[in-house]
Amino acid sequence: QVQLVESGGGLVQAGGSLRLSCAVSGRTISGCAMGWFRQAPGKEREFVAAIGANGGVIRYSDSAKGRFTVSRDNAKNTVYLQMNSLKPEDTAVYYCAARNVFFTSTSAKEYNYWGQGTQVTVSS
Repeated sequence: QVQLVESGGGLVQAGGSLRLSCAVSGRTISGCAMGWFRQAPGKEREFVAAIGANGGVIRYSDSAKGRFTVSRDNAKNTVYLQMNSLKPEDTAVYYCAARNVFFTSTSAKEYNYWGQGTQVTVSS
């Protein structure tokens, strides 16, 4: 059984930073593209960042570009999302996702496994 467990969320002031982690068990992520999505209350889940299986291809949403950095450690079976210069509009539940192919996707429908999410709240 594949499990993804996010951690690192919390309450932070605007301008602050958080580092999210996603630990995967049940399969190796070395053959998986990994993604981060978020969902704010009353809104649809949206793409934030994705990284290819070998880390060679990285994609960001326009809102994340320049502020967030996605990375992976295949040896630890873990993916990270470093979030800097946080804004109140970044407030959401952040989800980690994995897909069974090497290549990234910005579509949530393309991902096979999901974590339970971690809350990020940015106060103004």
